Amino acid sequence: MKHPEMSALLLSGLLALGVGGCSVTREQSTVGQYVDDATVTARVKAKFAEDPTVSAMSIGVETLKGVVQLSGFAKSATERDRAEALARHTPGAASVVNAIVIRP
Repeated sequence: MKHPEMSALLLSGLLALGVGGCSVTREQSTVGQYVDDATVTARVKAKFAEDPTVSAMSIGVETLKGVVQLSGFAKSATERDRAEALARHTPGAASVVNAIVIRP
């Protein structure tokens, strides 16, 4: 290369951008907690997909520090309650906030 200093600077910049993509968001304490939350979210969504009562496509799931937030729409109180029960019995879920709205 003609300019090794420029190459080193460019490489440093690219590495800095790559590390930024691995940062923890939403004021989470550690990367491990972020991974744990993502695992809980995936487990809850998998339970929704397997359950014939719950529409996995209509109910959103997010987890932050073990607190599972459910949102979206349910066709009945039974579906809403079942989604909450499935989330509550998911390993790693510390608590559940059920913000699902019933919409026939």
